[in-house]
Amino acid sequence: MRIDSHQHFWKFDPKRQDWITKSMKPIRQDFLPEDLKPHLDSFQLDACVAVQAEESNSETEFLLDLAEQNEWISAVVGWMDLADPDLDQKLEQYQPKIKLKGFREVLQSKEPHYFLRKEFIQGLKTLHKKGYSYDLLLYYHQLPAIFEMIKKVGEQRLVIDHLAKPPIQSGRWKEWRKSLKPLAERDYIYCKLSGMVTEANWEDWSYEDLLPYMEISLELFGPERLLFGSDWPVCLLAGEYEQVYGVIENFTDSLSTDEKGLIFGKSAQEFYQIKSPKS
Repeated sequence: MRIDSHQHFWKFDPKRQDWITKSMKPIRQDFLPEDLKPHLDSFQLDACVAVQAEESNSETEFLLDLAEQNEWISAVVGWMDLADPDLDQKLEQYQPKIKLKGFREVLQSKEPHYFLRKEFIQGLKTLHKKGYSYDLLLYYHQLPAIFEMIKKVGEQRLVIDHLAKPPIQSGRWKEWRKSLKPLAERDYIYCKLSGMVTEANWEDWSYEDLLPYMEISLELFGPERLLFGSDWPVCLLAGEYEQVYGVIENFTDSLSTDEKGLIFGKSAQEFYQIKSPKS
C-alpha cells in the first residue's frame, strides 16, 4: 500500500480552529475527503492517515465518521487527555473502532512538566497496554525532555511528526540532529517526513533548503522508520500538494524500489498496523 501518513480534515470554525490565524488565509475554509481524494489519486496513493487538528473528543468522533464513510481513510489519530483518570474505560469504549490507531496532543505548546507528570506517563503506558500508538507533535528543543519521558514509559510505539520541526529557515541543523539522535536509536520510534515546507520560508523555500534535514532523517531512522506525510491542507500555506509530494519523490529517487516503498507506505502500514485490503 502507498499511504499519505499525515493529513487533516476540518469544517472551519474560527473558534474551534483558533490556531488558524487570519494570516493563514489559504486554510481558513473547509477541507474534507472529497478535497483530498483527487490528490491521492494523482500520485497513486491508496490510503491516508487522518490526524487530529483540534483537541476535543468530538474531533475523534468526526474523523472516525469520515473514515467509516471513506474506506481509503485507513487510520485515524484522535485526541485524548492521557491524564484522564477514566482513560482505561474510555479506550475500552473505542476498541470496536478498528480504524482508530492512535492519539495525539499538541505537545509543542506545553512545558516539559506537562508530559513528565506521572499521570501523563501512566497514560502512555495505558495506550501501550491497549495497543495504540502516539504521535509526538513538538519542537526540536523539546526533544531532550521527551527523551526523559520515553525512558519512563517502555517500548510504546511513537512517531515524531514533522521531524520535530527543525530550524529550516536558519539552516542550523546541528542542535536538531543532536537532540533527535537518542530517540532515533530506539527502534520503536518512527519519524514522519512531513511539515517541512511550513518550517521553511513560506514564500521562498527550495528543495536544497530541505535536503539536509531529509538526509539526516534517513541516516538516523533508515527508510524502515520514515513515513511520507503531506500535512495537507496545512502545507498549502507554503506549497501545493504536488510540490510537497515532489520533494519526497525527488529525494527517494536515489533509493532502491524497496526502500522507496517503505517511505511511501510500508513503514506507515507497520507503524499504524494497517491491514492491506483484501485482494
